[in-house]
Amino acid sequence: MTDEIGRPAPGTPLCRLEEIADPGAKGFDYREGDRLWSGFVVRNGECVRGYLDQCPHAGSPLGDMIGRYLTRAGDLIICSAHGALFRIEDGACIAGPCAGDRLQPWPVTVEGGMVTAG
Repeated sequence: MTDEIGRPAPGTPLCRLEEIADPGAKGFDYREGDRLWSGFVVRNGECVRGYLDQCPHAGSPLGDMIGRYLTRAGDLIICSAHGALFRIEDGACIAGPCAGDRLQPWPVTVEGGMVTAG
């Protein structure tokens, strides 16, 4: 079930919290007709944040071919195309070609161990 822009409607179950490494991230793709919407969630402890999977620099997906969104240390989001670095807590770009920009947030919630679209 999706809303008018193709993203999952609020309340749509995404995955169980335990399915996301800590720290870690997991991507989600939704298709509505010929439109594809992509987002990802980042987990740090019990805190989960969601973002549109699109670099503000060039519009390319952030994740790499195996779905990795975080640096090796797991402390920052990294753009696999240009190496831009973003803070997990607010999506602000702190290094790279889009420094000063930020990722577009995607509201997500965790209830009863289930991550859902917000």
